[in-house]
Order: sequence, then structure tokens, then C-alpha cells
Amino acid sequence: MVNRWARLLADTLFPQQCLLCRLPSASHLPLCGCCAAQLVPNHPCCPCCALPLATPGGGLCSACTQRPPALDRVLAPYVYEPCLGYLIGQWKFQRQRHLSGLLAELWLAAVDPPQDRDLLLPVPMHWRRLLQRGFNQATLLARALQHCDSALQRLPVAERTLRRPRAVPAQSTLTAQQRLHNLRDAFSLRAPVQGRRIALVDDVMTTGATAETIARLLKDAGAADVQLWCIARTPPPAT
Repeated sequence: MVNRWARLLADTLFPQQCLLCRLPSASHLPLCGCCAAQLVPNHPCCPCCALPLATPGGGLCSACTQRPPALDRVLAPYVYEPCLGYLIGQWKFQRQRHLSGLLAELWLAAVDPPQDRDLLLPVPMHWRRLLQRGFNQATLLARALQHCDSALQRLPVAERTLRRPRAVPAQSTLTAQQRLHNLRDAFSLRAPVQGRRIALVDDVMTTGATAETIARLLKDAGAADVQLWCIARTPPPAT
């Protein structure tokens, strides 16, 4: 009750502006309802890796059919497109940390989080990149999900379970195969995960190389189930 009244007072005194259209958002979030409705839902998609598909009811994508991934499931409720890309870019690269709450609420508005997880595991950053950026966006998202959903508050955010001891070149310009090679030995475990059901948290899934590398590491260490929870999935390349 106190939080609700505090939010109403803040909305009255400091009205939010939509980051996309610059009009008043009419809510406690910096995104108006009209612009929120323009975000592209990731449906239909592969039930395993969440790759956007052209037609519904097609089952697994060809990649998951040919080579089942270590990831058991990917929850990526939106397609990565310019509007959402702008919001994520402002959050990550313009250091607008307060957008963590917006992105968490968008995720929760589209996803019913599974209640069988044992921990939230943010994808780690190498210490040099963390020092440059000042924060790990995956950790911010995991904590924002907890803050916005009381059912997730029971889960520990396991920031120290996984580390990234080796800095690797940026993944953005590499092919899927190059990304996998680039990530060899890039992660290591610092705590046991035997029998744990893990929600790996990240912002965007592109080729899935990072999440797949981590999932294989966790499965080799005895993790029972590994899901990836992220905001968006990039569409397949145009053919």
C-alpha cells in the first residue's frame, strides 16, 4: 500500500516521458502504452531456443532438431528490433540503469516465470569490461526481476557462481562458429551446481553461443536443467 501511494505521488510530481515518442507515458515507466504495443512479440518461435519462426506449430527449428542444445529452454518474449534495441542500448551503453525496471516489467508482462528454478545466474562479464561499463546488465536484470515479482525473491542471484577469467574479442562481428571458438575456456565455475535448476539471465540472445557454452559447462558440472531468461531474440538472417 505504501509503495503504491509513493508511486502515485511520484507520477504526479515527476511524470515520466516515453523514451521512444517523447510524449508523457501516463505510467510509472518511461514507455507509453502505444509504444509498448509496437514491440514485436516473439511468437511463433522454436520452443527450445526461441528462434523466431515464420509459421506457428512448426515444432523445433532445424538447428535444434539436428543438434539438440545444452539449454533446455529459452524464454525470450520479444524479437530484437529497432525500438527495443534502442531501449536496451540506452540501458547498456548510455548507463541508464533505471531502465532495468522497465525491461524487467516488459519481460514479466509477457512471461509467466517457471516456479521450479533454484537460482538466477547472471551471465558474467570479464573484470575489465565490467570496470569500463560500471555494471553487469545481466545482474541488474536479475535483481529487477526479483524486485518486480515477489515469487522470484526467494531465488538467490548467484553472482559469484560463474566467472569469466578470460577476456575475449567482441562477439558482434563473428559468425556462430567463430563465436563458439572465441568462447572456448572463457567461463569457469566457482561453486557447485549439482542437481540445480538454473535460470541463466542475459539481455539478448543472438546466435546463442554464449548461453550454449555456459549451459554445457553447467550440465557437465551436474546441473539438472538450464534455461535462459532474456529480453529478446534476434531474428534469423534474411535469405
